[in-house]
Amino acid sequence: MLRPEHPEPRPLDALVESFGLEHHGSLEGVALTGVTLSTADVRAGDLFVGLRGAHRHGAEFAVDAAAAGAAAVLTDASGLDLAAASGLPVLVVPDPRAALGEISAWVYRTNDRPALMLGVTGTNGKTSTAYLLEGILRQLGRVTGLSSTAERHIGDLTVVSRLTTPEASEMHALLARMREADVDAVAVEVSAQALSRHRVDGLLFDVVGFTNLTHDHLDDYADMEEYFQAKLPLFFPDRGRRGVVSLDSAYGERVVDAARIPVVTITSRPEVEADWRVTVTDEHLAHTGFRLEGPEGRALETRVPLIGGHMAANAGLGIVMLVEAGIALDDIAEALGERGIDAYLPGRTERVSGDRGPSVYVDFGHSADAFENTLAAVRRFTTGRTIMVFGADGDRDATKRHEMARVAAEGCDVLVITDHHPRFEDPASIRATLLEGAALARNTPEIHEVSPPEQAIRVAVNLAREGDSILWAGPGHQDYRDIRGVRTEYSARDEARAALREAGW
Repeated sequence: MLRPEHPEPRPLDALVESFGLEHHGSLEGVALTGVTLSTADVRAGDLFVGLRGAHRHGAEFAVDAAAAGAAAVLTDASGLDLAAASGLPVLVVPDPRAALGEISAWVYRTNDRPALMLGVTGTNGKTSTAYLLEGILRQLGRVTGLSSTAERHIGDLTVVSRLTTPEASEMHALLARMREADVDAVAVEVSAQALSRHRVDGLLFDVVGFTNLTHDHLDDYADMEEYFQAKLPLFFPDRGRRGVVSLDSAYGERVVDAARIPVVTITSRPEVEADWRVTVTDEHLAHTGFRLEGPEGRALETRVPLIGGHMAANAGLGIVMLVEAGIALDDIAEALGERGIDAYLPGRTERVSGDRGPSVYVDFGHSADAFENTLAAVRRFTTGRTIMVFGADGDRDATKRHEMARVAAEGCDVLVITDHHPRFEDPASIRATLLEGAALARNTPEIHEVSPPEQAIRVAVNLAREGDSILWAGPGHQDYRDIRGVRTEYSARDEARAALREAGW
């Protein structure tokens, strides 16, 4: 957990007064320097937050938190007696998670001298857009911060992420640390779960962006309508000041209609009307060139260091978000120059092969829409066959598995179905479902079922020839596999490179 290195203490009695909190125990002389939900993260001066869990109440661990140096406890009425055993002052609210964002913002002073805040939501493209935003901002000379599925950045400091959007206490600690590093612009990937579970409470984004909405996360939401409704609050005045909405998916128009803040629109689809338009002008193995055109004849031509028109669309969305933030399009064009956008996106259609042999790409995509876009981009630069390797997450949205497999099968010449994160599911059962989905394809490719994935990529490489391309979808940047709750060290990028070397490439 990234925290400020020099926190400014805040009196507990001032917190109680500011929020009108019910409290038990003496507040005198108690000061807070941080907020945490986990006893493993407790530091001296922390406010420990005890939440009700599925099986246990977090307030049960208040004694451990006190021993680690916590200064006070925040919990609900059912946790009061449990927390009181710690001997610490206890603050009581009806819903600690709902209060966590505003209280963390107060403790960490994240509304003092706030940076430019940019938030991106959608099913696919959030991470890419956030990285591209950060890259452009750096080219503009800004000191940047990033919070994404893959990583957290504070200037040049990088740590691996645990959640797409961290808990509110972690997010505000991260922003306070960024302030110490003079970060003046922050790109944040905002998941639907982050909005539903109060992880971005206490934040007000200067500009928010919407990429698309496609079938995903129906393990968390009852249906697509509930999933869509979970995204909408980012476009309300307590979350964002202005918005940029892509009309590339059918849900874009609905976001525009439901938004309660000023929004502009963007599209890469020629048949759709929007304020801004992205048109691909050049496609190369190392980049995609595009033209961005907007109101009043404004235009910019540049390129993104990734393959695929969907990546150009993500870049265009990011640029328009910056324009809406008050940065002149001409200044952006000058900063990008002839080189285009300078950004590295870990595990996003990342080419891990050399100049000889098959091209191998590792990608984080794990939905039918992501497969369709990425396979199309890979095929465009493949003179031979397209080989795809993928698995599906266990204990996650199982309703999308058939469609993922069908789209994969229709978009490749050879399909290798393997494992990903089985978690507590039977991996053989997951693979069987994917094989069923692949059989629904109109044109069934050559299909192999191979477990584990270390062997699957070797089978794919041994099947490949010069001019072929292999897309390994799912693992992307991740450095582990989750097997029955145990995170095993694992890197798809390293395994792919090893497989290529073993095959003599």
